[in-house]
This record gives sequence, structure tokens and C-alpha cells, in this order.
Amino acid sequence: MSAFTFPPPPVSAAAETLRAEVREFLARELADFPAIRRAESWSGFDAGFSRKLAARGWVGMTFPKEYGGHGRSALERYVVVEELLAVGAPVVAHWIADRQSGPSILRYGSEAQKRFFIPRIAAGECFFCIGMSEPDTGSDLASVRTRAVKTEGGWRVNGTKLWTSQAHLSHFMILFCRTSGTPDDRHKGTSQFLVDMKRPGISIRPVHALTGEHHFNEIVFQDALLPDGALLGEEGQGWQQVTGELAFERSGPERFLSSFTLLVETLRLLGTDPSERAAIAIGRLGAHLVTLRRLSRSVAGMLEAGENPALQAALVKDLGALLEQEIPDIARALVATDPPSPATQRFAEVLAYTTLHAPSFSLRGGTREILRGIIARGLGLR
Repeated sequence: MSAFTFPPPPVSAAAETLRAEVREFLARELADFPAIRRAESWSGFDAGFSRKLAARGWVGMTFPKEYGGHGRSALERYVVVEELLAVGAPVVAHWIADRQSGPSILRYGSEAQKRFFIPRIAAGECFFCIGMSEPDTGSDLASVRTRAVKTEGGWRVNGTKLWTSQAHLSHFMILFCRTSGTPDDRHKGTSQFLVDMKRPGISIRPVHALTGEHHFNEIVFQDALLPDGALLGEEGQGWQQVTGELAFERSGPERFLSSFTLLVETLRLLGTDPSERAAIAIGRLGAHLVTLRRLSRSVAGMLEAGENPALQAALVKDLGALLEQEIPDIARALVATDPPSPATQRFAEVLAYTTLHAPSFSLRGGTREILRGIIARGLGLR
């Protein structure tokens, strides 16, 4: 089978029944949720809402029941995620823990780590951030310089992480760092650690966006001491572990639905009888969305089968970012907002928000250049 074959998982009656249940819940819970808040998509933080989802069994859905999860399929989880993103629900509080930290702990963690973290994540009570990117390294994770040195009873960590989303609101981080060798060793000598964000020696410094929002952070480790039990998986196996984690991060519907609220607002103003030009543009966007959805669902099926679809996930992420960044330009061309009117004010707010954030869509989760290098290698072109 080709590396770029995407067999989609079958659609089950249980998944579609679940979809209807989720839609009913969201229609009730978000009835008065403004469009500008929906535009935040999976960047919206609401711990209370995350706990409500957890109470219904919609966080930690694929986690084993023995660890407090719900033992449901990856496709059922995909249905819930898709519905949440389609309405712009505020999900970032539990997002990273549910999407990648929990699965990584289940795959590589010790029994004690599983017993401690997984039930808390599934209950919506334990939030994670990602400790990957560093200053001057961008998406080149193999050049990681943050270092953990073995000491008596634990590890001493020094270094800096950057662009760490929601670190100031998270309880824990999965830290990717070097435990031996130098950055020249690339993939060798790296490890992962479970880090309590309240430990001494860890400073969290805000990085404000051009909009003034505080999502990103710089995390500085200054002789931060981690216990032996903080090591996730095996020492020196960090690269294999982190690439598996990236498959979860890069393949979900969040990689093509970040601009979806703007598309909804565009359709609202175009009405049921758009011009031929508008109909062609919207039809093309719809075709792209359907294709990306199929690809993304297929990666979910591969993950459920225990595969590591890092290559396929990179393709989904790259194509998804292209679509997300294209939507603001198309929306601006199709809908006139000058002179402003009450009918277009909501659209204009969502357009402005999405336009300001669109440049980041091809940066987060791996830059376009890095992803295309991965894809090129998969095709045997480099």
C-alpha cells in the first residue's frame, strides 16, 4: 500500500447517533455564544465548558476504561471533535491533553504515570501544554538545546521553550529535550519528561500576539529539578516518541476548520441565491473541505490501528493550512462591508479576527517548509 493511500474508516450508526447528541448539547450550551467568540475556534479557553464535556464522556473518549476513559473508537472521538470545531466551541483547556498528551502517556508511560494522569485528563481536570519549540530553532525539533542532566534522584533542566500555547493555564507539560550529546547529534540523545508547571525553577513569560491576546508563552527552565518518575518512556527515545505525538497534533479537523466560522458568516450574508461567481468559489471551498475531511478521518483510523501516520498527518496539516489561509481572502472578495451596516458588522468582526490570525496557521504544528520536507522524503524526492 502506498504511503499516501488513505483508506477511510467506515461510518457507524453509533457515531451518527452520537453526532446528533453532540449537536443537541451544543445548540443548547452555546445558544448565545457570539460569532466573534466562535471564531477563536480551538483557541478558546473555558475550563468549565471542558468539564461539562468530560461529564458527558466526551473527553478521554478513546482512553481505556481501566484508566478512567470511555473505551470508544477514534471515529467516535472524531465526530465529537468535528462538531465542537464546526460551532467554534471553546475547547483549548482540555485540547492538548485529550488530543496528544494522554495518548502519549498511554503508549509510553509507566503504570504509575497512567494511573495518575489519565483519569484526571478524562475528567477535564488536568490540562497540558507542549514543550517542543525553542528560540531560533522553529520547527526543527532535532536541533533542541534544552537539556536535562541526570542528578541524584532526578534530572536538572536548563533551557528555554517558546510559543508554548496556554502554558500559563496548564497544569503539566510534556517536555522534549536533550539528555545526551549535542544538537549536532540531531535525533539521538533526546528524551521526554512530564513536568509539573508549578515546580521551582520554571518561569512562564507571556508572548502577546499583535492583537494583544495572550495565548503564547516563553518558558525558561533554570536548574529546575524533576524527579526520576518524570521521565516519559525511555531515555534517548525522545525523537521516536515526539514524532508519534506529532501525528496526533497535525491530523485532526482543527487543521482545516480554524476559519470555518468565517465561512459560515460568509454563507449567511450570501444567502440562498448567490451570484455565479460566489457559487463557484464556495463550491470549490466545499470540495476542498470534503477532501480534507476524508484524509483526516483516514489518519484517525490509522492511529486507532496503532500505526504512526506522521507522513500522512503532515500532508493533512499542510493542505489544511492552505485552505484556512485562503478563506479570508475569498470571503473579503465575495462580501462587501463598505459602507458598514448592522447586517455586516458581525461578518466584519469575524473577518478581521481571522485575517489577523491566518498567518499563524502555517506556522503552528510545524512550518510549511518543514512539512513539505517530510512529504518530499515520503515521496522519495530527497
